Amino acid sequence: MGRIDTVFKQLKSSGKKGLIPFITAGDPELSMTVPVMHALVESGADIIELGIPFSDPMADGPVIQRASERALANGMNLAQCLQMVKTFRATNHETPVVLMGYANPIEHMGIGLFTERAKEAGVDGVLVVDYPPEECEEFSAQLHSAGLSPIFLLAPTSSPERIQQVAKVSSGYIYYVSLKGVTGSSNIDTAEVESITQLIRSQTKTPLAIGFGIRDAQSAKKLSKSADAVIIGSKLVQILEESSPQTRLQSLKNFILEIRTALDESSNTTS
Repeated sequence: MGRIDTVFKQLKSSGKKGLIPFITAGDPELSMTVPVMHALVESGADIIELGIPFSDPMADGPVIQRASERALANGMNLAQCLQMVKTFRATNHETPVVLMGYANPIEHMGIGLFTERAKEAGVDGVLVVDYPPEECEEFSAQLHSAGLSPIFLLAPTSSPERIQQVAKVSSGYIYYVSLKGVTGSSNIDTAEVESITQLIRSQTKTPLAIGFGIRDAQSAKKLSKSADAVIIGSKLVQILEESSPQTRLQSLKNFILEIRTALDESSNTTS
């Protein structure tokens, strides 16, 4: 059993919801990424999504777009991202790390070489935003054979056929986009979320994580009722962007701890 499966099994047995923070590798500084990853874990993160910066992040809103721009300006690339995971693994062997990004950097490295290096670095899953399941069978097969989880997105606009396709090939967890639009958007329709997540659950036993639009403890607690975990990205990236170098880590830890506390309170209430 891989690290992602182990985490979700432990969460289920304890009646808790997972917390999955997203940060962009290399933002705001190259030297900050690994310390930030450790700070997230210390504050209650169950899984870390590490964004691979890309020059045209079409699914991301302005906050994460700026993070990619800063990281690329810092000289960040896919090889360095994998090295950061390897460095993180030197002292953390339990927390799953999922790489999230776009196809171009992976294809530039080569799918086979990327998979080999990702496994060696200690990556647990890969989510490629612009890889629909029907167009990346070879990639998914290589990830599976290396013991890595191919993770896919579903959205309010996903057809029943697309839900079935994702249910067949995904592992680790399914990332459900809670609203129409880019990362950092708001105006989540919780009734719609609940309806669609019920449909997804009828098709698969793979854990379900909800992201996009979660910015505080209240929205995290509300959406966690429809999922096994919540994903928070834009707000974290915004904290890193706006905090001074002296306060970044503590500001991040305070925010994650607030979300963790809210999720645990919600779990205790419903258990």
